[in-house]
Amino acid sequence: MLNNNQCMTAALDIMCVLCSDLQVEAPERVTEGHNVSLTCKSSCPLTERRDRNNQLLLQSVRREDAGRYSCALHGHSYISPAAHLNVTYPPKNVSVSITGSGVIVEGESVTLSCSSDSNPPALNFSWFKGGMFVGSGRIYSISKISSDHSEEYKCRSINEHGEKYSDAVTLNVMCECVEQYIMSIIHLLQSMYRRMLLKKKKKKTDRSSKVAKYQPEIESVLFIIVLMV
Repeated sequence: MLNNNQCMTAALDIMCVLCSDLQVEAPERVTEGHNVSLTCKSSCPLTERRDRNNQLLLQSVRREDAGRYSCALHGHSYISPAAHLNVTYPPKNVSVSITGSGVIVEGESVTLSCSSDSNPPALNFSWFKGGMFVGSGRIYSISKISSDHSEEYKCRSINEHGEKYSDAVTLNVMCECVEQYIMSIIHLLQSMYRRMLLKKKKKKTDRSSKVAKYQPEIESVLFIIVLMV
């Protein structure tokens, strides 16, 4: 015959076997901001105190709460298989990136890309130029850009839970003639600088006077470039 201690040990061994069927019940998905309850299920004979603690309540769920959840009985080493909690949310962090050279010149091609963080991923993107709709899709391309394209651009990202606009980005298109004019000024400055270097080979007494002679011209040209840029 088993004594009391032996009976308790045997009962715990049986409970450990029974408790190996633990599982977490969780909804397939939950929307950010809603409440969700995860339940630890088992066929083990639980006390009333333990039975009351078999639920995990998450209030105002955030996307950071998404992940894998497991449960276990207090005093037992067995851990249930993990259940995945999928938290869905509308687009966030919508932004526009521009591919191309730093200075946009007429005749070039420019590509704008829209990106966002959302679950499920956004599949609907719209583009706006100065508030007017101009196209759809994650990518908006402009070939042979002209000064008429100079404006603020935004993209809108949409999924089943909502929408969000990006901050505006500005396209400043430079006329090709302006670029040529600036390049000619740069060449002029380079030529003047070379002339100054040649003058330095002359008498030292002439050095200060020659530099002073060209200084006003150089400052005027530099001032014009700064204003144009």
